[in-house]
Amino acid sequence: MVYGLIFTALSGVAGIAGFSAAALLRIRSWSAFSVRRVSRQWLLIGVGAGLVAFVVKGLATLAYTAITGDSSTPQTMYAEGGSGGVLSLILATLFLGILTPLGEELLFRGVIANVLLRYGSVFGVVSSALIFALVHGINIVFPTALVMGLVGAELLRRSGSVWPAVIVHVVINLPTVPALVAAGTG
Repeated sequence: MVYGLIFTALSGVAGIAGFSAAALLRIRSWSAFSVRRVSRQWLLIGVGAGLVAFVVKGLATLAYTAITGDSSTPQTMYAEGGSGGVLSLILATLFLGILTPLGEELLFRGVIANVLLRYGSVFGVVSSALIFALVHGINIVFPTALVMGLVGAELLRRSGSVWPAVIVHVVINLPTVPALVAAGTG
């Protein structure tokens, strides 16, 4: 269970570390990485886009499973982290549902998508989403990561802020650990 909790927090911590390294190398304002205020309207758009992306990623995952026949999940470690009682469930859910979206969005949208958007909107959105999905592996998580990456990068491009993408990512990730634990995956 402890190993599962550590693993669950790792992607958020790694994303924050990657973002911090980029920010230290650039020695510029965080606004260069789209860490800037955004209107409530954009945050609500993030919630709505997250709900739509949640449905689309479910359909994309079903398609992936139908095409490949692979329904195994590399996310059992998250369920193990959350299966040690109420406290571990809360911690694993917060790590995967809040810390991971924050870290991954700061790195993948704040740093990587911002760099790639310099080469055009379509290239920046699609290539940053592909990088994000590939980092998650060619497995059942790939379609979810691709959908999340496309929606997050497009919201970053349109809003000029990383926060709507963080909201989308929270909406997609937050139910993961409770759903895995309830399904007995861990």
